[in-house]
Amino acid sequence: MGRYVLRRLLQAIPVLLGTTFLIFAIVYALPGDPLQALAGEKRVDPVFAAAMREQFHLNEPLIVRYGYYIRDIVSGNFGTTFRGLPVSTIFEGKFQVTFKLAMTALIFEAIIGVGLGLWAALRRGKWEDKAILAFTLLLVSIPTLVSGFVLQLVLGVKLKQSTGLALFPVAGVGDGMRSYLLPGFVLATVSIAYLTRLTRTSLMETLRADYVRTAIAKGMPRRRVLGRHALRNSLIPMVTYLGADLGTLMGGAVITETIFNLPGIGQQLFQSVYLRENPVVVGIVTVLVLIYIVANLVVDLLYAVLDPRIRYE
Repeated sequence: MGRYVLRRLLQAIPVLLGTTFLIFAIVYALPGDPLQALAGEKRVDPVFAAAMREQFHLNEPLIVRYGYYIRDIVSGNFGTTFRGLPVSTIFEGKFQVTFKLAMTALIFEAIIGVGLGLWAALRRGKWEDKAILAFTLLLVSIPTLVSGFVLQLVLGVKLKQSTGLALFPVAGVGDGMRSYLLPGFVLATVSIAYLTRLTRTSLMETLRADYVRTAIAKGMPRRRVLGRHALRNSLIPMVTYLGADLGTLMGGAVITETIFNLPGIGQQLFQSVYLRENPVVVGIVTVLVLIYIVANLVVDLLYAVLDPRIRYE
């Protein structure tokens, strides 16, 4: 197991280098002068511009600038913005908000998606199955922008006006974990639909397996057959999807954080792209790539727990 983890970590190095270099090249290839973006419509002082270009190595070739960036990353330094602020300081608190939002969405996704998929598989071909499939199609069809505003209006505003109960805060993080419930569900809606269909398909295939039929024929209780044999052996594709979706949820929270005014990393990424704060953009993407790599490693290790036949040499 230890050698497998070490091998996976070594394999992650070229993935990290390739991804960060691609993002680094795209960000710094955007048209326009990032220094001019700092001044807005005012003219940048040539002496100041020359000093900034020297400090941030903007006159160097792209590969040289990337080398400086990797050197700083290895030493734990994500660099500084063009305004002189450490990028790590900007991260403080914002990643915590986005991580809480993504984990809330992941919990909604796991509970609702697996639950609905399980129900649909057990009621295959009946009206419950068709209703769940139609529900998932509806979730996929509605954009997050629309579902976010609608649920914010109905559950956050109208419900409070009619009942006087403020169950779901509509903006900010001032109400603790309750502030993440509604935006977490909104962020998870599309993933719930995909996981529901994935669970349904995987479980239906497992229920047709010979060992499941044999267990039922021997008189084993259906609940035990479902929980110990069918569901456990169907979990691998679900866990794979959930692990990969954690990075997707954290990177795709821009719209949700904007709707609910959450000061997370998605909102910061949008603002940094708009303001041409290239070091911040590259730093955020680098951390997201690291999270994605670690999540996939954890998922791979969980395979051996879910299926004893899988062993890592």
